[in-house]
Amino acid sequence: MSLKELQESYGTAGQSQVFTFYDSLDESSQKLLLSQLATIDPARVSRIAETVLSQAPESDPSEIAPLPESATASVLTAPPSQIEKWEKIGISLIAQNSVAVVLLAGGQGTRLGSSAPKGCFDIGLPSHKSLFELQAERIVSLQNLVQNRTGKTKVIIPWYIMTSGPTRAPTETFFKEHSYFGLDPSNVKFFEQGVLPCIDNSGKILLESKDKVAVAPDGNGGIYRALVQEDVLLDFAKRGIKHVHAYCVDNCLVRMADPVFLGFAESRGVLVATKSVPKRHPKENVGLIVAKDGHPAVIEYSEISEEMAHRTAVDSESGKTELAFRAANIVNHYYSVEYLNTIPTWSENYLPYHIARKKIPCVDLETGESISPSKPNGIKMEQFIFDCFPQLDSAQFANLEVRREDEFSPLKNKAGTVGEDDADTSRADLLKQGKRWVVAAGATASDDVVGVEVPPLVSYAGESLEFVKGKAFNKVTIVEA
Repeated sequence: MSLKELQESYGTAGQSQVFTFYDSLDESSQKLLLSQLATIDPARVSRIAETVLSQAPESDPSEIAPLPESATASVLTAPPSQIEKWEKIGISLIAQNSVAVVLLAGGQGTRLGSSAPKGCFDIGLPSHKSLFELQAERIVSLQNLVQNRTGKTKVIIPWYIMTSGPTRAPTETFFKEHSYFGLDPSNVKFFEQGVLPCIDNSGKILLESKDKVAVAPDGNGGIYRALVQEDVLLDFAKRGIKHVHAYCVDNCLVRMADPVFLGFAESRGVLVATKSVPKRHPKENVGLIVAKDGHPAVIEYSEISEEMAHRTAVDSESGKTELAFRAANIVNHYYSVEYLNTIPTWSENYLPYHIARKKIPCVDLETGESISPSKPNGIKMEQFIFDCFPQLDSAQFANLEVRREDEFSPLKNKAGTVGEDDADTSRADLLKQGKRWVVAAGATASDDVVGVEVPPLVSYAGESLEFVKGKAFNKVTIVEA
């Protein structure tokens, strides 16, 4: 677009302030600003800003209830024969090369004390494998496992990695430097989530500098728009992908394309499924998977009352008394591609935008001086990945409860600051899992051994460890096949 066309479009949208310093810029800075402005739809930004700023904070009258039993199951109480059945179905789907994995990897390790993409982070295992390496090797391991069990000569689980602007280049470089961790590069696809300009409290786009608009990623809900705009859905169609597993990069225990989860979702015939873990206690501050006005939803802990937080119910399978609201959301989802193909009909108008008031470095439009605010001065607008759930009926959605110690250990904080969800707890959880696996396979491990590292290439989820039977583990060890 020409300068005149851009000025007209921004002026019509009430965002002409982005040109405040244009005439004072040198030619290269002018080109830089114009190239960025050409990628933004100012009318869309103003429309979203008007919507989010006009939302009145009021009490939510929605009826909140636990998910109906018909939409839930648990590996904690399901008989082994049922879990084996789900796994067999999932392995069959993978063997058909109809399963893909989508990774949400747009975050940087800033809170961990690193400027690199979070997936590059080393949690301190004896092997010093990064999160990306652990996850890549689980895909390799699962491909091999399915080939061995089904006799298929070539099983492919393509991996689609959603980055953000700041993490795209370093993520791709990291994979190239490590030869894609044993995966075929043609089956590892990088794509980028969108960004939205940051706005002030009146809805005006902020300038980060005189020649640059302040922008921020559009939230993990931006995955839906990105799957369309980055042609990922087209690639699914070319490859014959029918089932997708999506998850966040910061979970060192995640089981990508978990056959049990895939088989569970397929056997239920649902469009979308989630994994959850049981809340540790009534007061745990976690998002919860619930039924809201009869539809699946994820709510914040603050949205349920004290009575609801402590409410109990008898589990129909185990007969045990459990928390009624216990399904903690871990951002671990299954999607049928049939459902994902409907994204263009709802991603823009159905998903709400949420606001986060932040301290956003910007330029004073009157003085041209850079501002480093000491308190929130602007707004970032984002969508959440789970906000599409309420458009589904309960029959189209299911939740599988899994063991936290086996499948969920998030990396959120810098070690030594909070004392939970950090590199120390992630490392400990993975090593403890390895210790449980080798002991279950017939090995012994002394009580003072904190754990054992079982590399993903040795075992995807505790299988194929017969060779450790009779071995004694007296120190932290890396198991080698």
